[in-house]
Amino acid sequence: MVNQANKALLAAIVVTGASSGIGRAIARVAAREKCFLLLVGRSQRALDELVAELEAEGAPAAVVSVDLLARGALNAIENALRDRGLYCDVLINSAGFGVFGPAAQVAASEQLNLLDLNIRALTELTLRFLPGMVARGHGGVLNVGSIAGYAAGPNMAVYYASKAYVNSFSAALAAELAGTGVTVTCLVPGVVRTAFFERCLAGQTWLMKLMPRASATDTAEAAWRGFKAGKPIVIPRMIDRFSVLICTLLPTSAISRLLAALQRPR
Repeated sequence: MVNQANKALLAAIVVTGASSGIGRAIARVAAREKCFLLLVGRSQRALDELVAELEAEGAPAAVVSVDLLARGALNAIENALRDRGLYCDVLINSAGFGVFGPAAQVAASEQLNLLDLNIRALTELTLRFLPGMVARGHGGVLNVGSIAGYAAGPNMAVYYASKAYVNSFSAALAAELAGTGVTVTCLVPGVVRTAFFERCLAGQTWLMKLMPRASATDTAEAAWRGFKAGKPIVIPRMIDRFSVLICTLLPTSAISRLLAALQRPR
């Protein structure tokens, strides 16, 4: 996937959401390529710790501590690449967050920020770097979607809808780019053992307590294997594939009623 001739000087893997969770785990796995990693996130301390860890293992890395919701965030990423004489050969879009609660009761600004990060920032980053990949005839994008994208999710309505967009956008791009040397992979995990669900309070629902949780490391390993193989979609576990199957077979209304019961605020 990474251009072997140029990787030491030119090629870079850009990872958003690298401060924690799945993004951090994927960065660790991608570091095995020994390609330059540009780690993007909000926590300078967490990113610096990860850089030190990766460089100790022989993987060059640098940090862009920026909020992707901020004006000029994408320019900061491009400048960081340009200043080091690098280009984005692989883009990993892992940044995102969830909001829990009835849509009419949660602050509209918070839900709109979710859309801005989960959809707009992911799309803008992809569209910013994709033309260069196509022109070079190699590279790829790994987007972090979710099994939530296959259902309508009461009490997390905007989050589920945002992941439906990521899943659909990724699948469409994968089809458009067939034969170009550039691949787009969508990681579709289920519940992963990170701080994500606790931060948005969804971790206290019956759904989160009933669903078995995967490790971020195992999820990242599956994602990277699928990405390297050029797969358009990676659903890591059998339970996640079964959940997607149920969501596609049953009527949306039935799934929504089930999730409304299992994902009710406690």
